[in-house]
Amino acid sequence: MRRTERYQVHDANSLWHIYKTVPFLKVVKNFIVIQLARYTPFLQVKNGMYRRFLGLKVGDQTAFALMVMVDIMFPEKISVGRNSVIGYNTTILAHEYLIKEYRLGDVVIGDEVLIGANTTILPGVRIGDGAVVSAGTLVHKDVPEGAFAGGNPMTIIYTKEEMIERMKMEGVKDES
Repeated sequence: MRRTERYQVHDANSLWHIYKTVPFLKVVKNFIVIQLARYTPFLQVKNGMYRRFLGLKVGDQTAFALMVMVDIMFPEKISVGRNSVIGYNTTILAHEYLIKEYRLGDVVIGDEVLIGANTTILPGVRIGDGAVVSAGTLVHKDVPEGAFAGGNPMTIIYTKEEMIERMKMEGVKDES
């Protein structure tokens, strides 16, 4: 189950309430910063922009590939640990606007996580340390530490324990 706060709306769909939830100038600023960061090839500059102007929590040596789209409304609800890789054209959302409600939820991505290209991460999920999420995955629930997950909808393909056992069978040394 995702960890989201739910807010009911009563007249028009929740997108009509957008500027009651997020100030217009914040959205404009976030849009400009995100667009500049999406095309910036310099990782330190990109991470600095995310931290300073958007309030993202970004760990040291984390790499956001080109074209990553972080939440334009609530980027401060996103946390990425150290030495993680976020793949090309990935989208990380901390909000959902629906017909009768909108939802907000923190996204927590652990240390040394690999997120494949073209992945969408929904609000309120946690991806544990050392997890791998394959390309094109819709992350709609938590990914345990060290697990390998993929698909749409996402499933856990291997747990950490299964991965270690598989590596032993194939003669790969675990250096962790």
